[in-house]
Amino acid sequence: MQRALLVSLVAGVVCAVLSCWVTLIGWSLLGDAVSHAVLPGVVLAYVLDLPFSIGAFLFGGLAVALIAGVRSTTRLKGDTAIGVVFTGMFALGLVLVSRIPSQVDLNHILFGNVLGVTDGDIAQVVAIGAAVLIAALVKRRDLTLYAFDPTHAHAIGISPRRMGALLLVMLALTVVVALQAVGVILVTAMLITPGATAFLLTRRFGPMLVTAAGLSVLCAVLGTYLSFHIDTSTGGMIVCCQTAVFALVYLGAPKQGIIPRALRRRAMVGDRTTVRTGPPVT
Repeated sequence: MQRALLVSLVAGVVCAVLSCWVTLIGWSLLGDAVSHAVLPGVVLAYVLDLPFSIGAFLFGGLAVALIAGVRSTTRLKGDTAIGVVFTGMFALGLVLVSRIPSQVDLNHILFGNVLGVTDGDIAQVVAIGAAVLIAALVKRRDLTLYAFDPTHAHAIGISPRRMGALLLVMLALTVVVALQAVGVILVTAMLITPGATAFLLTRRFGPMLVTAAGLSVLCAVLGTYLSFHIDTSTGGMIVCCQTAVFALVYLGAPKQGIIPRALRRRAMVGDRTTVRTGPPVT
């Protein structure tokens, strides 16, 4: 449980930080594509007796390159290219799993096996997570400007292409980190939900990063302990906690929540009615 908690915390923080840029740029579907496209890389890494992270990173990068190639050489839109590539590579991974005999449980790849991580897995997750967080910290201002206004970034000497490539590399590495905790399928939720939740709570990017990371840590701890006490999937429970927090924020956020906005509209209608009718006659 201690190992599971450590890996979940590292994966949660890294995913939360990157999810802020993914949310602002609109790369949610791209994160989904990368997370699913790593499956054949994981299987081939097992066959070649290599760390899963190497195969996952290589095939994540290959997926990004294929998507960019399809977009630049055809008239297809980005979402179509992403859908074709990630479903094709995910299907290839399923075929390889069904044909290659192994002792690796498919459910551990798809849904994670955070309770079975080794010391080597922990060292790998911490090292990759630290590298992603350091890169995000060093390039935070450039990446934020690129996310809000690529044209202005180019005008002041920041290469949008390089910033986009850096984010894609960070995205692939983050998928590798989260793969140990929640598996291929649930990585997408960890790359989207924390940033989306923080976006509903603040309009400033600095507080957005802190809020996303804090909520992700809270959900990682709560999900891990709940999974232990009620005997459920740890990765699934962490994502359920993140989704529950998003639902609460969606309903009750002070400025953008559904309920507060409805109450403010009702109050405004009441004020207008009072002004029109005037004070009561005595």
